[in-house]
Formats: sequence, C-alpha cells, structure tokens
Amino acid sequence: MIFLNGILNILKPPGMTSHDVVSVIRKQLNIKKVGHAGTLDPNAAGVLPICVGQATKISQYLLDSTKKYRAELTLGIETDTDDIYGTVKNRSLVIPPREEIEKAILSFAGTYNQVPPMYSAIKIRGKKLYELARKGIEIERNSRTVTIYNIDIIEIKDNKVMFDVLCSKGTYIRALCRDIGNMLGCGGTMSFLLRTKSSGLDLETAITMEELSEAKEVKSLLLPLDFPLKHMPKIIVKPESIRQALNGNNIYSYCSINGEKISSGTRVRIYIKKQFIGFGIVKCDNIDMNYIKVLRLLLERE
Repeated sequence: MIFLNGILNILKPPGMTSHDVVSVIRKQLNIKKVGHAGTLDPNAAGVLPICVGQATKISQYLLDSTKKYRAELTLGIETDTDDIYGTVKNRSLVIPPREEIEKAILSFAGTYNQVPPMYSAIKIRGKKLYELARKGIEIERNSRTVTIYNIDIIEIKDNKVMFDVLCSKGTYIRALCRDIGNMLGCGGTMSFLLRTKSSGLDLETAITMEELSEAKEVKSLLLPLDFPLKHMPKIIVKPESIRQALNGNNIYSYCSINGEKISSGTRVRIYIKKQFIGFGIVKCDNIDMNYIKVLRLLLERE
C-alpha cells in the first residue's frame, strides 16, 4: 500500500474557498485526511499549505508561522466586509495627500490591537461571525494583538495603494486596510489580496490545481512530513531504543545529530536512521537523566 503523507504548496485561485480546495484534493487523491493550514478569503489567491495524511497532525506548526501578502487598498470606500466585494456603507471624495497616506500605512509597523471583521470564521458563543453577519447581526468583537513585521509601499496612484506586508498569524489584511482608512479619515477597503508566502512556502514554488490534477506522481510534489518542524533539533534513536520509540515509550538512548547537549524542555524531531517518525520533548527524570518523551508518532500502520 502506498501512503501519501506530506505538505502540498497549492496556489489557490480566486473564487474558491480554502475548504473547496481541500474537498477537491480529497476526492482527487482519494484520501480523507486532507486539511489546509491557514484560510484564504474566497476572492483572494496565493499560497495555501495543504496537509495530506499524517501531516494533518502537525498543521498547527504551519498555522503558527508568519505570512506575507501583496494587497491593494482602495481609499474613500467602506464596506460591510472590509473588502471590495461587500456592500458599500460610506464613500468619501476627499483623499489625503500622498505623504499622509505613506505616514499612516507605515505607522502600523509593529504590534497593534486589531478588531477582526464581522465577515470572518471566528466563533463567538458557538456561532461563526460571518453567519451572524449574513443575518444582518453585528456584535462587538474583542481586539487581538497582531504584529506587522514589515510594510513596503509598492505604488500609490489616485485612491489606490499597493503594498507588501509581512505579518503574524491571525492578522486580517482586510481589517488592516479598514484601519488605515479610518486613521486617514476617508475610509478604506481591501480591493486585492495575494498571499505570497506562508509557513516557509512561497509563490514561486506553488503548484496550481490543474498541475496537481495532471501530475503522474503526486508523491513527488509533497514536501516531507518534517518540513514544518525544521526549527526543532534533530535526534537519532540508538538501536537499543528503537522498539520503545516505535511504541511511543520514553527514549533514553539517543544522540543529537549535531552532537550538542539538548536542554530539558526542548522539542525535538525523532528519527530512526534517516526515517522521520515523529516529535517529542526532552525531559529529566528523578535521577537527573534526560530522556525523550514522545509527543506524536507520525508513522502509518499497515
């Protein structure tokens, strides 16, 4: 039996939800275990990490990573969805001068408290916000601290601004556009969004849905299971502890791939020879001996 496990770097087209992409790939590969790591708006395009097989068990490590976008902000328009596809609430013909626009945009670099859009999948009291929004219900949302690591303004032309932004997980670019517009006093909405990087994946190496469907060997397109865990030190299980490792028991006999001492509390990738089998955490027992506590085995069982 051939098992498919790994991560696909998919170029999501506009017009599909992230869930649509998952459904298509699930049917195409005839695999139930398929999920995405980081929702993209239906009208947005760009990098969408897709976890296949055992990779669904480590999707959180992809979700927690930084994201990079190219976005277009249209000033002078406010919508209920914070993007150009929503219902227009307000318009303004007065657009601030270029210098003020630049100053306002760049002022968002760093951390700030962002209120998520009503049209989002965030759940409050068991209800998704967009479900309430579609019924015409707007409720107060708590702000969340997000980080804008970098903003590069590409072009300002009339009331449109194209910019690149590198940000933390949980950042809504629609909300950022809204907040810039509010700061400028003329309102603003997102009119274009392309995710160019996500979780170590980039646009240059992304594959289209068509390329995936035409691929003769899908396995060759998969990034390895340990791709999202490269930040963790690598350890090799010694022969005398292989059975314990495969059973998910504590591993006392192992060596660091780089030979350095790994301190207690550090998460590590676990390998038997060259085969990645899962990850764990270094612990210290009551006689001051370090061992690896297995947190997750990522092996397919026949």
